[in-house]
Amino acid sequence: MLSASVPAPTPCSLPASPPHPRSNHIAARASMASAAARSSARIAVVGDVHDQWNLEEDTKALELLQAGFILPDYFVYHMFFGASRLPCVVIFTPWLLSFICFVKSVVYLPLSILAFPFPPFCSGDFGEENVELVKSVANLDFAKAVILGNHDAWHTTQFSGKKKDGVQLQLECLGEEHVGYRCLDYPTLKLSVVGGRPFSGGGKKLFRQKLLSTRFGVQDMDGSAKRICKAASGAPDDHLVIFLAHNGPTGLGSNMDDICGKDWVFGGGDHGDPDLAQALSLLKETGKICAPLVVFGHMHKELADGNGLRKMIVVGDDKTIYLNGAIVPRVKRLNVEQGTPESCGTMRAFTVVEILNGTVDNIFESWVSVAGNRITLEEEHFLFKSGG
Repeated sequence: MLSASVPAPTPCSLPASPPHPRSNHIAARASMASAAARSSARIAVVGDVHDQWNLEEDTKALELLQAGFILPDYFVYHMFFGASRLPCVVIFTPWLLSFICFVKSVVYLPLSILAFPFPPFCSGDFGEENVELVKSVANLDFAKAVILGNHDAWHTTQFSGKKKDGVQLQLECLGEEHVGYRCLDYPTLKLSVVGGRPFSGGGKKLFRQKLLSTRFGVQDMDGSAKRICKAASGAPDDHLVIFLAHNGPTGLGSNMDDICGKDWVFGGGDHGDPDLAQALSLLKETGKICAPLVVFGHMHKELADGNGLRKMIVVGDDKTIYLNGAIVPRVKRLNVEQGTPESCGTMRAFTVVEILNGTVDNIFESWVSVAGNRITLEEEHFLFKSGG
């Protein structure tokens, strides 16, 4: 099992004059980065599911990805499949389960779940308040991190005092694994997942403001940014922090094909979340966390009207990596000879993130075919390689 200990601080002499506040921030970040360097994991990101989820088939795919990932010197205890592997995490984003620890060959983990041998993260948009699908995701046998998107609050504009609506039922299904405005810790991995604003539709306007006000006490963008910062402040000092949101932050470009660019308006525009950008900026200024990765969905890879493909990854000036996992549609039918057992098979998309010693090492888009008991890694496209 992975474990890490924080070394005792090294004695030092007091400076002759008080250090500049900025120096304190830099020193604090360096110390946290050193502690977080013990974090190693494989994450599977599934962004924007849009009703394309099958517990059995996605589990098989995640198992394949899990089996393919081995890091020497980082063996873990037997989890669900009886093989020693590095801890994994899965993340679900509103438009698709989007987070999971990855393994190159047998990996399933519903996008968007964070689990020890192989957790996924999901960025939401499971369907238009598709409660049954969310129940299926919740039944995944892995720890997971999920955030609901705008389609997951498609019909419900405010919570009802008389009966449980679709949003409430989804939140109950997910329980603590829904990370909206929360921090979810994985001590064994030295990893924390901090959630952004749930139900986000992108842009300057709060989507489902009444839901946010009733459930989270959020009235505006400033209040939302403060809630994100508060959640992040709860992460242990020695943890690596990954942000999981339905939509990405502003400031990553305004062209139609940019990671959060408007592809449905001539001339484009920045459709990112200003509250997430504000929170990230404040947290970086204070130097309170070590957060090398921001994961989200919402902005589909295929642009509107067949105008090409979106940029799915951005590396900021400070080396923060912004990853969009919204591969839509994420499921394709296999083109195989009719009449065979494989004729009803599918290809299923995941974005895999490998973290080694606190640093994002590799990111790649993986397509896994599932046809009965035949599970195969069909395609793997590298999006990022450390030092590459």
